[in-house]
Amino acid sequence: MIKESRFVVHEHHASHLHWDLRLEINGVLKSWAIPKELPKESGIKRLAIQVEDHKLSYINFEGEIPEGHYGAGLVKIWDKGTFKLIEKTPKKIEIEFKGKKLLGKHVLIKTDYGINPEKNWLFFKLD
Repeated sequence: MIKESRFVVHEHHASHLHWDLRLEINGVLKSWAIPKELPKESGIKRLAIQVEDHKLSYINFEGEIPEGHYGAGLVKIWDKGTFKLIEKTPKKIEIEFKGKKLLGKHVLIKTDYGINPEKNWLFFKLD
């Protein structure tokens, strides 16, 4: 049986509007910044830039990060729920979401493109 873990997607109105995908893995929230709204149907790929891990307590955060602090701006929960980790390798993370907006199988695939290729992933829905 595959264990379910929690996830949250924050809609983050910082210097640029983006969405933060956070997955509970190994006691932290593994996190990716996604410049465009997450796709709810298959066939749409989004750039996902891996950022620093966050503490699990951040999973319920909503509010204003004050000016002068990293990530300053409004943070709202766009979606949250649970997910099953189906496969995790250094270049692929396949997950099945059970959220209100994110449902079904999705994948993060590591790319070798861009200015910081070690942080760039593609995120998309599989089914």
